[in-house]
This record gives sequence, C-alpha cells and structure tokens, in this order.
Amino acid sequence: MPAGRVGEGSGGALFSGDCAIPKRSTIVDVAELAGVSIKTVSRALNDAPHVSTDARERVRAAAAKLDYHPNIAAQSLIARRSYLIGLTYERPSPSYVVELQNGALARLEDSRFRLVVLPFRDVANRPTELGRLLVRAGLDGVVLAPPACDQDDLLEMLDRQKVPYARITPHREMARGIVATIDEVAAGHAIAAHLLSLGHRRIGIIMGDPSHAACAARMEGYRRAFAEAGAEIDDHLIVTGDFTYDVGYAVAADLLRRAPQPTAILAQNDDMAVAAMAAVRDRGMAVPADVSVAGFDDSEVSRTAWPQLTTVRQPVSELAWDATDRLIAALETERDGSSKDAASPAPRGDHAHELFVRGSTAPPR
Repeated sequence: MPAGRVGEGSGGALFSGDCAIPKRSTIVDVAELAGVSIKTVSRALNDAPHVSTDARERVRAAAAKLDYHPNIAAQSLIARRSYLIGLTYERPSPSYVVELQNGALARLEDSRFRLVVLPFRDVANRPTELGRLLVRAGLDGVVLAPPACDQDDLLEMLDRQKVPYARITPHREMARGIVATIDEVAAGHAIAAHLLSLGHRRIGIIMGDPSHAACAARMEGYRRAFAEAGAEIDDHLIVTGDFTYDVGYAVAADLLRRAPQPTAILAQNDDMAVAAMAAVRDRGMAVPADVSVAGFDDSEVSRTAWPQLTTVRQPVSELAWDATDRLIAALETERDGSSKDAASPAPRGDHAHELFVRGSTAPPR
C-alpha cells in the first residue's frame, strides 16, 4: 500500500507506510464482549449503583481483556464533572510543598481524579481573588492548605458557589467542612519542653509568617512549656521569619548578634532551623556545642542536615492524603445520592505529632 494511505487493512488498524497503529478499544467493544449495554458498562466502571454483581464482573473482565481505559474527558461530559481536585497553598518551604503534593497525589494515583496545583501569594490580603481563581478552574473540589484554610471570605465564597473543600490544619471554625489537623499547641509544647529540659533558658524563637494561624498556636505551646518549667520567654529574643531559608538565615544572624547570646534557637519550621544552623557556623561556632537548634515539621532537610535536626514531626503528607481522601469520599457520597447518615464519611481526621531528638540539640555549656 502506498505511503500515506490511512485506515485500510488488518481489522481497522491504521497504517502509514509499514507502521501499524492498533485501534484503541472503546466502550462499545467492552459492551459487546460483556454482552451488556453501553450504559451498563458506564455504570459498572464508575461503581454506580443498580448494576448486578454478575454484570459488573463481566464488564470488568471484558475491560481487562481489551485493555480498555475510560476516557476522563468523556466521563466528565457524561457525569457533568471535571474530575479535578485543586490544591492551593501560599509560599511555604519547598519541602512542605513537596510533602503536600505527594500526599494528595498518592491518594489520587489509582482514581479517576487528577490534581491541579494552584499556588497563590498573599492569601490573607486577597482571599476573594483566590476564590475567583478556584471557582473559574472548574474543580470538583479543593484542598486548602494554610493560610487559605482560615480565610472566612474565601470559605464563604466557596460555600456560595457550592465548591466542596477540605482544610488542612485550620485553627478557626473547626466544625466547618472537612478538616485534617494536628494539635499544634501540643506539638509546640513538645519541642520547647525538650530544649528547656536540657537546661536552656535563653532561647531565641524564629516565628513563621504571621498570616498563618499555626504560628500563634505553636507560640502558645512554647509559652505553656516555659510556664511549666518556671521560666520566662525573653521577648527580645523573638524574631519574625516567613518559613523560608533566606529570611530564616537573616533573622538567626541577627539573634546571634544580641547580647547575651541565646544558647538555643527554636524555629517554627525546618528550613528556618537549618538556616539558623548555617548562621551559627558562619559566626565560627558549632551546633550544638555552642548553640542548639530545633525545628518543626520533620521534613527531609531535617534528616539530610548535619548534624541532623531535632524537630517535631507534622505529618504533612498524611494530612494531605487524608484531606483529599475525605473530600473524594464526600464527592462520591453526593454522586451516589446517599443521605448523611452513619455511613457518610467522617468530616474530621486528627493526626498525631512526634518529637525526634537528634544531634542538633544538647545541654548548654
């Protein structure tokens, strides 16, 4: 056959020269092989109700034999859904972003849903702009990481537009919508109590971005630990960062120039803590011999730093997985027309923190 002729021969396979492109199996092929209607195939593959066990098994067997995979775009048109789940966050550390995305992607790996990542800056001052972005994206639902999870204007807009959402570690209106959270006050208490138990009293504190409610919660935990130890926090040793390495380094260097110098630095995430370790070394001192350093998150950088970083684990990946899972369960319950009863997905998941004591902390000299 001359090159360029298309569509002839071999049972419908497409040819261009000597190269054959096999025909892709369709829902019609599955229906014919299973001996059911196209509508039954669609229902069976979408786990819809009102399909007999026998028909469902025949459809799945036929689909497997034909290596048939449903077309997401076609499913979207039929179901009037996009099968898109959004994930939005604001300027956190790179390790936090990776953990967030990994958790959500792990939950969606074997599902028909796909993830749309929507980073957004300055959420606290532009919540309605973020809301418009999320509404225009045509999402079936959205996972809101801090600080979007605590923005009332944003939540009200999503409620009005009927865009389902799940919130990761919110600190207000905990009964509103789907929530995956940890007790950040208790986590902050744990890491501060560790430094105090070693004998540190002059502890420099690097706060995160104040628009994140988690910063105040962790600070409350620090204050409780100090009170229990009969110690006072020196407000002169509290500085504000923004969860990034560069700003963490700058404010840590400033702390180390103050007299008397702190014997320990407590940072509200691992990126700023690792930056503080670098600032200590750049002043010709050692961690932890001269200054102990502790962080928050137990991100990958805490384990690759030297010495390894003492930190408290915030299970970011598990939180993202759980929030995404509960959101999808709610969407599927709504699709199936289920009533909100005992079988409905639980709207809240509480996760535990864990203290990891590593080489970056020791008693003061």
